[in-house]
Amino acid sequence: MEKITLAMADMLEDEVLALTDKYLAEGKDPKAILDAYQAGMTEVGKRYEAGEYFVSELILAGEMMQAGSEKIKPHLKGSSAGGPNKGRVLIATVEGDIHDIGKNIAGTIMELAGYEVKNLGEDVKISSIIEEVKAYKPKLLGLSGLLTLAYDPMKAVVDQLKEAGLRNEVKVLLGGSQIDEHILKYVGADIFANDAMTNVTYLNSLG
Repeated sequence: MEKITLAMADMLEDEVLALTDKYLAEGKDPKAILDAYQAGMTEVGKRYEAGEYFVSELILAGEMMQAGSEKIKPHLKGSSAGGPNKGRVLIATVEGDIHDIGKNIAGTIMELAGYEVKNLGEDVKISSIIEEVKAYKPKLLGLSGLLTLAYDPMKAVVDQLKEAGLRNEVKVLLGGSQIDEHILKYVGADIFANDAMTNVTYLNSLG
């Protein structure tokens, strides 16, 4: 599996997908393959933070993750990692922010873990998020944003959920590399995550 991780970190898309096909054909654990992808994404993130990679590499890594997950997903059906719908999740990049790579990867990981995920996209109006919560009735609302200007819209979503009497009906998770305990407290959300697997761990803990 380390070969997938290293190939992904080195931006070798053809090799990553060829290895995925090979391992799936050999009957290797699809969850382990997915873990290798996640490790590759982590390494890509480290190289980005170190200035070795740029946005173009992040986009390519996201595309590899998406392509690989489409291959892996059918093999997870009925397994402990996949299976029937375990609950609804609503995700969106809030108004004023157009970053969606991390959010899309997180959505894919949650789908692979057996959750029904509705992705509203990026730069989503606060009122639209509230209306979707009313209609979709998710167990978790994931709000994503990389820019500091996303914090106020995130807080506004939580405040309007309270006004609409919906706050106790949905957990709110904040996603983004710059989110920390201070932002979590400011927004009034339940938890924050800087990586996709934290989302799944938290969802599973909700039962």
